[in-house]
Amino acid sequence: MSYILSLKELINTLNSSKELLVEMFEKRKSFAYKYDHAIELLPEDKIEVLISKHILSRNGPNLEIDDQFQQFFEQVLEVNEEINTAYISENILQVKQQINFYLQENNEHRKFTYLKQIKAALRKIGRTTLRNVIDLNRNIENAFKTEPNYAIKIAKLEAFDDKRRVIYLLIENTDKLVTDDELTFFTAALDEELKQVVTLLRAQLTESRHNLIETQKQIIEYLNQVKHQSSIQEKIKQVKYLKDQFELKAKTNLAFLLQQKNDVIFESRPSYPLKLSLEYLHTDEGRLQIEKVFAKIKQGKKTTMQVAEALASKDLLPQTEDEIFIDLEELKRGFAASGRHLHNFIMEYNYPRPVSYEEKITIFCQMVSIYEQELTIKDTYQKDEQVEYAMVLNK
Repeated sequence: MSYILSLKELINTLNSSKELLVEMFEKRKSFAYKYDHAIELLPEDKIEVLISKHILSRNGPNLEIDDQFQQFFEQVLEVNEEINTAYISENILQVKQQINFYLQENNEHRKFTYLKQIKAALRKIGRTTLRNVIDLNRNIENAFKTEPNYAIKIAKLEAFDDKRRVIYLLIENTDKLVTDDELTFFTAALDEELKQVVTLLRAQLTESRHNLIETQKQIIEYLNQVKHQSSIQEKIKQVKYLKDQFELKAKTNLAFLLQQKNDVIFESRPSYPLKLSLEYLHTDEGRLQIEKVFAKIKQGKKTTMQVAEALASKDLLPQTEDEIFIDLEELKRGFAASGRHLHNFIMEYNYPRPVSYEEKITIFCQMVSIYEQELTIKDTYQKDEQVEYAMVLNK
C-alpha cells in the first residue's frame, strides 16, 4: 500500500486518470461501476495504483471513488446534496476564537495572521450558508417529486424543515456576531478588505434569510399536499378491502353517494401533471422512465405518408443561380507578393464582387485561422475606424 507524498504527485496522478475519474463521478449515483469497464479506459496497473493510493476503492466487481475525494469533487463543483450545518457552526466558533487571539496579541505580524484567518472564515460562512439553502430547496423538491412512500416523504420533509430552522438560527447567530457580540473588534480592526468581507457576508445572510422564508412556505404546501394524498390513498385502500370482503354495500353508503352524482360519463378526466426534477432525470432511473415513455409514444404513433401537391410546369424548368466566391488561396498568394500587412491588403484588395466591411473583417479572421503557420502574428496592434487588429505579416 502506497501513499501520496506531495501535492505535485497528487495532481499528476489525478491528471493521468482524468477520463476514468470523470466518468465515475458522473455515474456516482448508480452504485455499480464495473471494474471491467474501468479497464477499457485505463490500464489495469494504473487502476491498481489509484486503489493503492486510496483514490479509488474496490468492492467486489465494482469500483468506487474514495469518499474523501468524492466529497472534495462535490464541494468544489457545488453539487454536494448534503446539508452541512456543523461546518457553519465550526466557522462561527473559529471566528470567535481568532477574534479573542487578535485582541490579546501585541505582535503586529501575528495579529495580521489572525485577521487573515477571520476574513477567510467569514467568507466560508457566507458561501456555505448560501450553498446549504440552495441544496435544501433542491432536496425538498426531489423528496416531494420522487419519493413514492408517503410516510417516508412526510418524514423527509419534516427533517428538512428541522434543517431549515437550524440554518436560520445559524444565520441569526452570524448576524449577531458581526453586529453586536464582537463590535469592539470590528470597530478596532476594520480595514478596507474586512469591511468588504463583512458587507458581502451581510448581503449573503439577507439573501439566505429571504430564501428560507420561501422555503418554509414551500414545505408547508408540500406537507399539506402529501397528507391530503395520503388520506385519499388510505380511504381507497379501505374501500377496496370492503369490496373484497363483499361488505361495501352493507357498511357504506357508497351506492347512495354515486346515485347523487350527475357527472357526464364521457367527460375527459382532469389531469394534474407533476414535473420531474432535472436532477432525477439525470439519474439512470430517470433515464429508464424517459425510455419507457418514449417507447409508449412510439408504439401508439402511426406514421402516415404525406402526399405532395402536383408540381406546376414552370417548376420543372431548369433554373440556374450564379454566385461569385472569393478564393482564399488566391488571396494568400497575392498577399505574399504584396509585402504589406494583412489588414491593409484585405481592405484595399480588388475583389471580383462588392464586399462589405464586415465581410472583409471575416476574411481577415479566416486567413489568420487557416494560414496561421504561414503568417507572422506580431504583438503590436493598430486600430481603424471600427476595430482593433493585430499586425500580421507574411513569413
